[in-house]
Amino acid sequence: MKLAFLYYPVTNLEDSLAFYRNTFGFEEAWREGEHTVALVLPNSDVRMLIEEDEQELSAGGVFLVDSVDAFYKEHKEYMTFVKEPLDIPLGRYAICRDISGNCLRIIDFSKEKATV
Repeated sequence: MKLAFLYYPVTNLEDSLAFYRNTFGFEEAWREGEHTVALVLPNSDVRMLIEEDEQELSAGGVFLVDSVDAFYKEHKEYMTFVKEPLDIPLGRYAICRDISGNCLRIIDFSKEKATV
């Protein structure tokens, strides 16, 4: 497991993009539609994902795993999953909560590996 992104739900994508770019120096890495932007901090391993979706869920880490489905199967009996595994453009994605109710997003890039 590896921390891939810091996730922040935002109310206005373009205003938030300008804020993080102008205030902290983040650069846009990629977009998914009109609701998600990945940002990178130059000369750093820091990655951020800002998104207009999931406003009701908290900010938190997005963790890269080998298989979201395997993680879900192994942990579903004792973890609360807010979103069960689903397809995303690069692979699979799920959201669970830790014991304090914080959101942990789990992602794999299984589709990306299949196209290489």
